[in-house]
Amino acid sequence: MNIPNQITISRIFLIPVFMIFLLVPFGWGEMALLGTEIPVSHLIAAIIFIVAAATDWLDGYYARKHNLVTNMGKFLDPLADKLLITAAFVSLTGLDMFPAWAAVLILSREFAVTGLRLVASGEGEVIAASNWGKWKTVSQIVAASAIMLHNIIFEMLAIPFAEIMVYAAVILTLISGIDYFIKNKHVIKNTK
Repeated sequence: MNIPNQITISRIFLIPVFMIFLLVPFGWGEMALLGTEIPVSHLIAAIIFIVAAATDWLDGYYARKHNLVTNMGKFLDPLADKLLITAAFVSLTGLDMFPAWAAVLILSREFAVTGLRLVASGEGEVIAASNWGKWKTVSQIVAASAIMLHNIIFEMLAIPFAEIMVYAAVILTLISGIDYFIKNKHVIKNTK
């Protein structure tokens, strides 16, 4: 297994770690950070989540720079993204920090595109991430991070940044899902 794929796998292993800090009430209290009270465990969870999300850029950069792009990487990378995002949004919804309607829309698109990829894989095709898909991922990561960080900085400015990013993530998620299905409709038409 090459280094980019190992980096991708590390993203998957960081998922339960960030979830533990987000979901387990350690009783460490809160800290004031840039004018916002934030539970210490949520701050740690957000840092781990952001590090895990950053590995998405790192593995892709390394793979392209060293010509190590593989079909396994094309499959694992979006899967790791989906697992990370699913874990974040389901956890945040369970904590009443993320709207359930947004989680349902986002996760429905994620599962639909994963299904499309599986069908394509059965036909011997690999569907790589599109630019819309990459922007969608960035918006989802920013939305989840802003929520975990309790809208730090923006809270002082009375700007509902986290809420704005939720809407942006939903819109980009739906656009990218439609884009995947339009560009790959041949995959569905060719199935028997």
